[in-house]
Amino acid sequence: MSKKTFADWLELAGKVRIPNLALINGEWVPARSGKQFACLSPIDGRVLAQVADCQAEDVERAVAAARASFESGVWSNTKPVHRKKTLIKFAQLLERDRDELALLESLDMGKPIGDALAVDVSASIRCMSWTGEAIDKVYGEVAATGPDELGLITREPLGVIGAIVPWNFPMLMATWKIAPALATGNSIVLKPSEKSPLTALKLGELALEAGIPPGVLNVLPGYGKTAGEPLALHMDVDGLVFTGSTLVGKYLLECAGRSNMKRVYLECGGKSPNIVFADAPDLDKAAEAAAMGIFYNQGEVCTAASRLLVERSIHDEFVALVAKASQIMSPKHPLDPSTSMGAMVDEGQTRRVLSYIERAQQDGAALVHGGARAEPVANGCYIEPTIFKHVAPTHTIAREEIFGPVLAVIPFDDEAQALRIANDTEYGLAAGLWTRDITRAHRVARKLRAGSVWVNYWDGGDMTAPFGGYKQSGNGRDKSLHAFEKYTEVKATWINLADG
Repeated sequence: MSKKTFADWLELAGKVRIPNLALINGEWVPARSGKQFACLSPIDGRVLAQVADCQAEDVERAVAAARASFESGVWSNTKPVHRKKTLIKFAQLLERDRDELALLESLDMGKPIGDALAVDVSASIRCMSWTGEAIDKVYGEVAATGPDELGLITREPLGVIGAIVPWNFPMLMATWKIAPALATGNSIVLKPSEKSPLTALKLGELALEAGIPPGVLNVLPGYGKTAGEPLALHMDVDGLVFTGSTLVGKYLLECAGRSNMKRVYLECGGKSPNIVFADAPDLDKAAEAAAMGIFYNQGEVCTAASRLLVERSIHDEFVALVAKASQIMSPKHPLDPSTSMGAMVDEGQTRRVLSYIERAQQDGAALVHGGARAEPVANGCYIEPTIFKHVAPTHTIAREEIFGPVLAVIPFDDEAQALRIANDTEYGLAAGLWTRDITRAHRVARKLRAGSVWVNYWDGGDMTAPFGGYKQSGNGRDKSLHAFEKYTEVKATWINLADG
């Protein structure tokens, strides 16, 4: 962990080099059109850089480079042990440049520097190294046959992968995509969000330094309509992976159908329930986790614990505990290592969240804590941690993904009602429950329609466990060996061993 002070980070922020060009076929180039967009810091509104605004013609160049590199076999046909060594070196370079990566992440999307270091950078290093180590531990299969036949089941790389990643965890989500895609021998075109492209571009630099051949990883900053859509519609992209909103995810499925039926794997929105039963083992701990579950990363988390379901007999007591835990999470300057809550990603998202807060009050929810814009730094994008009680399951803040620091508290009377409320959503990304009863814990966990369920905990898991959702939270899985499945085709080879 870095021992830099607030003053150290401020000084470094004035010196750090900001990447701003696209990476195509191993070269750093401007957009063919010459267009750029302003990359603004939500910390104070200043322009960090003018970044290449890639368009369809840049997508065409990048996909062609990826296809050429794939077909040449310069990466796809290398031995697993070679890819393993290269990805481990990639992880070592991430470790070497961890302070610079964390600073770019914090400046670009407003998250606290401490979180960027402890979570985003550390988890990215772990992802790259774990995936690298796993490459030569994945085996094919032999079918059950008679003595005169041999059936082999093998996995082959898909080919060219288009990866579109979001702005809330730009480096980590990029790493979750590119690590297993590279491990399985694919070539990639990575399209980061225009709201936070900087660490994706830095990843491109480190990939080349690690020995990833030119054209195997291309990075195209740009907007969804002008760069993401052409990538999704491209006839020479074999697979598309995406993390972001459900609305965009549905559109990408349409793009696949309109083009070449490319494989599409989505990790989309969430409206995760966090269920606290009266017999929770430690209400103080549960309250702290409830606050962290929604206010961490300013609530800009797909698994945010945005719906807090509390058994009625402890409702008032528990809401008070959550409000108390939230008091220490007031927004501060993101480069201050003591900050636990930073800036929203931009002014547009700030206004969007404030509109949900206004709507909640119109619907009759009771404001318990926060609810206003904050200004720890002039010209920045900050919102107080906000808690509403007397929320009905039909209220807008209980149904729509806000992607901000807004908690909806909903009471329930018994286990059956808690499950009905928890599962009454179009999403199914994550859920949590708090109870001393091990039988109830297993029973409720099985009935929750979510890809991840946490018991007496929030946001558990590591690289050894898959991550993804049910229902309109998406399909496919990131992390673990299951992630490899998205980037490969399964081939059956049947060999006749009979005499003659």
